[in-house]
Amino acid sequence: MTSSAFPQIASLQLPLQHALNPFGWDDAWAAAFAPYAEQGLVPGRVVRVDRGQCDVMTADGIVRADTAFVTPHDPLRVICTGDWAAVEAVGSPRYVKAYLPRRTAFVRSTSSQRSEGQILAANVDHAIIAVSLAIELDLGRIERFLALAWESGAQPLVVLTKADLVPDPVTLGHLVQDVETTAPGVEVLTVSSLTGEGTDILTAVVGSGTSVLLGISGAGKSTLANALLGDEVMAVQAAREVDGKGRHTTTTRNLLALPGGGVLIDTPGLRGVGLFDAEAGVGQVFSEIEEFAAQCRFHDCAHEAEPGCAVLRAVEEGALPERRLESYRKLLRENQRIVAKTDARLRSEIARDWRMKSAVGRANYAAKRGGRA
Repeated sequence: MTSSAFPQIASLQLPLQHALNPFGWDDAWAAAFAPYAEQGLVPGRVVRVDRGQCDVMTADGIVRADTAFVTPHDPLRVICTGDWAAVEAVGSPRYVKAYLPRRTAFVRSTSSQRSEGQILAANVDHAIIAVSLAIELDLGRIERFLALAWESGAQPLVVLTKADLVPDPVTLGHLVQDVETTAPGVEVLTVSSLTGEGTDILTAVVGSGTSVLLGISGAGKSTLANALLGDEVMAVQAAREVDGKGRHTTTTRNLLALPGGGVLIDTPGLRGVGLFDAEAGVGQVFSEIEEFAAQCRFHDCAHEAEPGCAVLRAVEEGALPERRLESYRKLLRENQRIVAKTDARLRSEIARDWRMKSAVGRANYAAKRGGRA
């Protein structure tokens, strides 16, 4: 079946490139979508998700669609902001029938006891980690964000917001240096939405591809989003003077096209930044430790008390801050626990499914035997 069998699809072919290109549509997405076009579905990018429904940007504009057909038990496979969706061309309500395979996905562990992952954004090129200079830097939290960013497949960028609150250039330089040491291989940018410092550089960075804005409440994400959008699109609330923390101004993840090019996903402030199967991301954050580890006498060195440990020697010689090693150990242990819990949960679910199928099989067998009797 071809798209000519669906006049509404044929009519979208010409304006499709122009309508969806600002939201990241390209030839590769078009090729991936071709089988769905043959089914009479139209493409669109998910700009917001809430309560089983989502807003999808299509060639005809925003469409409100139901996600009932793409709501699996696995929370990592639910549709999320940034997905490219295949939506019914007509209907009331209209349904999302599928979404295209993701290029990248930003995932954290949930706060529940089920050891499940929560996907925050999909198909992201840049992960912007907003950190407020109004409060003391939490380098450990920055390392967590970076581990998740690297694991997602996106390129992280640390943006130190509210730079106008640190007028002394020497002090500001020390803070930037601390973060650069914490984020090897990552650009660190100081920005002030009040004075405009750094916003031109940030605009250039996010001018192509899709960027997700991450950080805790009060980090200045919504103010930063407004600066990039050139308008007061996102509501802003003042942070508390006591601890610099803010209330959740943004309550959903929203995807917005930037006026100078590129796409921005703004997210609510994250209270918890739990790792979820992010061993590679942790290794990337602590790349200097892994380089030292390659020189250890034993390939399985735990960097605790083993003879010939190059990592411990680097700490003794001052080449590696002890805080970095402690943070590395902590994140690795946490990641190992979550992976073990996840594996145990998956094994339990597989065993439960097997028991249910076995019970059904026995019941069917018994029914057949009873019928012959």
